[in-house]
Amino acid sequence: MNTQDEIKYQEALKRVKKIKGFYTHATVYVIINLMIVIVNFQNLEPGESYFQYKNFTTLLFWGIGLVAHGFSVFVPQWFLGANWEERKIRELMDKEKNKKWE
Repeated sequence: MNTQDEIKYQEALKRVKKIKGFYTHATVYVIINLMIVIVNFQNLEPGESYFQYKNFTTLLFWGIGLVAHGFSVFVPQWFLGANWEERKIRELMDKEKNKKWE
């Protein structure tokens, strides 16, 4: 494999690991929150409603974290473009190269 192919492969591998990490995070989020719901239902007093603030704090705050993780994995490509990272690296390298010559 030549250098350019190896670089593309490593970038793709890095991207796949980020996506896999997000899916793992989402799966753990669902499983743990289902367990919390089950435990909360078992600990309800007779006549008490499940729909209380205290029963949704973990779901809400961890959900915010999960959404942030999803944005970090999926949004940069939509927002910044597919090759933004490569363009930015070249820009910074060019600046550094020009700086050395001054």
